Amino acid sequence: MTQGCPPRIAFYAPLKPPTHDTPSGDRTIARALMHALEGLGTVELVSTFRSREADGDAAAQDALVAEADRIAQGLMAKGPVWDAWVTYHNYYKAPDLIGPQVCAALGIPYHLVEASRAPKRLQGPWAEFARRADAASDAAAVIFYFTGRDLPELEKARPKAQELVHLHPFLDRDSLPDVLDRAAGKTLLAVGMLRRGDKLASYRNLAAALHFVEREGWNMRIVGSGPAEPDVRNLFAPFGKRITFLGSLDDGGVAREMGAADLFVWPGVNEAFGMVYIEAQAAGLVVVAEDRAGVRDVVGPSGFLTPPDDARAFGAAIDQAFSRGPQGSAVRQYAQQHLLGAAIKTLAGAVKFKEVTQ
Repeated sequence: MTQGCPPRIAFYAPLKPPTHDTPSGDRTIARALMHALEGLGTVELVSTFRSREADGDAAAQDALVAEADRIAQGLMAKGPVWDAWVTYHNYYKAPDLIGPQVCAALGIPYHLVEASRAPKRLQGPWAEFARRADAASDAAAVIFYFTGRDLPELEKARPKAQELVHLHPFLDRDSLPDVLDRAAGKTLLAVGMLRRGDKLASYRNLAAALHFVEREGWNMRIVGSGPAEPDVRNLFAPFGKRITFLGSLDDGGVAREMGAADLFVWPGVNEAFGMVYIEAQAAGLVVVAEDRAGVRDVVGPSGFLTPPDDARAFGAAIDQAFSRGPQGSAVRQYAQQHLLGAAIKTLAGAVKFKEVTQ
């Protein structure tokens, strides 16, 4: 780091860059991380190259490695113009194929945010990519982890000098949204893409749970769109006009729905953690979710966590939440630790920079 100059930080996201056209949780987190790192110095997105290979195709993986090597050579040719490197999301389907070799060549401290190790993938169609993801994790001076889901494997394989630091998942905002005090109401809110796979599984569990809700007069509003919309509509058809499908909404629209609802309900099947839970709690909504790895790390003590795939328990939790009434102040107090300022403080205390030069 040059004396008197702000640190220069290289940023890279191999799964999905923050400039990608398609909205997603990964893009949201990548953008928030870049914003948080700007609290430490100047940040440069050094590449938009995507290393993701979803099919276990060895030839496709070889082609990605070759392309990554060309990009790395170009970055190395620039010389040591960065004082630290931060990569977001390194795992066996989208390993960081660029950062470790650039940092090793230029003597730049290398950091990872949300890295996972998958020993079982060291055999099979992703073996080479899994090895490269592990090599990136080995190279990191610091790995920031969002939840305890990946921590056991990270600890097991941690190099002696490596630091593991808990970075709470965070919203890209400095303060909580303004919300009105809630009277006791009966409106449920769910926010999730209408697509097959885990999202459809969450909607299936949620629809099953509603059959066990005893509270009279409830209604539910669903935010989201996608190719599985006919399937989701069929799941909720038995509840008739109690269900309102709102389609896709922008951030302001989602915020308005959260400000008007009474409970946020989302099972969270295979969610890494789910930023939407944090957004809901920031708006003062009590959350009802399934007790799953990752999800439990972002649902505060005022929320309800039920056994996975237990529709009766989920329905009972909705009734309990209605009976208890609004808990906005306690919920929002918990959400304070998931704001931008807290993230900047954590990063500032752990990111390592090159030694100062004259």
